[in-house]
Amino acid sequence: MARDTNEVRVRRVYDAPAPADGTRVLVDRLWPRGLSKAAAELDEWDKDVAPSDELRRWYGHDPDKFDEFAERYRAELAEEDGERAVRELCERAGSGRLTLLTATKDVERGHVVVLAEVVRKARGART
Repeated sequence: MARDTNEVRVRRVYDAPAPADGTRVLVDRLWPRGLSKAAAELDEWDKDVAPSDELRRWYGHDPDKFDEFAERYRAELAEEDGERAVRELCERAGSGRLTLLTATKDVERGHVVVLAEVVRKARGART
């Protein structure tokens, strides 16, 4: 359950929207299969903050590569375009709750947990 309004949450886009979600942003480069835009109930779809196609393909959701993937993704987010995308996410949510959505099955080893960590730091929120 949410502790404060500055919280950054991570959820699967296929989960039913919840009132506690706040601003809901899909952060995948590809649209989730079998999900209509209406059913997703998004505030935004931010493809630009997702990992590059090259990085995504290299990783292939191989759990053994996750640590290196996370390091490479953080490096992408530290580049000019990545920093701008993170800043825009923070601005979009303002001081309210932000829920980052992904279609990834293994959320704990997905880009969204790395992104949430980066956004929390950018927002000054406690993890």
